[in-house]
Amino acid sequence: MSKIAFLGLGMMGSQLARRLVEAGNDVTVWNRTAQRTAPLADIGAEVAATPSAAVVGAEFVITMLARPEAVEAVLFGVEGVANVMEPGQVWIDMSTIGPDEFGDAAARLPDGIIAVDAPVRGSVPEASAGRLQIYVGASDSAFNLVQPLLSPLGQPRHVGPPGAGAATKLVVNLSLVASMVTFGEATVLADVLGLDRSTTLDVLADSPIGATVRAKGANVQASEYPASFKLELATKDMLLVDRSLQKAGVELPATGAASQWMEAALADGAGDQDFSAVAATIARHAMLQSVPER
Repeated sequence: MSKIAFLGLGMMGSQLARRLVEAGNDVTVWNRTAQRTAPLADIGAEVAATPSAAVVGAEFVITMLARPEAVEAVLFGVEGVANVMEPGQVWIDMSTIGPDEFGDAAARLPDGIIAVDAPVRGSVPEASAGRLQIYVGASDSAFNLVQPLLSPLGQPRHVGPPGAGAATKLVVNLSLVASMVTFGEATVLADVLGLDRSTTLDVLADSPIGATVRAKGANVQASEYPASFKLELATKDMLLVDRSLQKAGVELPATGAASQWMEAALADGAGDQDFSAVAATIARHAMLQSVPER
């Protein structure tokens, strides 16, 4: 049994914290909106009033937060954990914040803190069932230390040194968003060519983007986008991708186009919907272009 501080109880974090409690760990939770701690308290988690109070005496400190700014506040704010962390404690960041942001935060923690980045692939169903892909950036010894802790959450995969997990997550999310944008554009082409939508979706389900179509085809068919991965967060991740490319002086046109589509969908007000709602924005823009000028 490990003593864990878990900070951040959004859609994903609440599921991960629950699994850690059910695995027999001693878990203390904190969330900015305190009401979200109640279901965890009901199954045995302790509740802390502040991030710093949560980490006192913990072996592992896990952050699962939506944005780099939130990680910054939880680590280094007035009640931040960096004020009280001690040598030997392990910080595991499971947020999607980018390798530069992770590295900067790790460098500012007190000496002796072990920093591990472990963002995940998967959504709420995978988190609930413990079937996430977990991309771990860590030294060999640190990976061996955190692997048993993370195993109830899914499959921890050692992808490289600290920062490699965050970098891998950006690569994965770029492919995810690009595939969804391709799906949206493919359906527009099918409509232009007069193809039946249901038949097209069946065909695309067996195409190179089949995994995306099988996961999101029902959303597109029904024009309903219940959130499992919010579009605003996917757009944030593409911004992190763009920053990494700009820092390297590299331009990737297809990546830029995918980012523009996500930003357009965000401007359409789809931020709280699933990221697959970008297909509706693509279709709407295509319809506007097809309207003849008067």
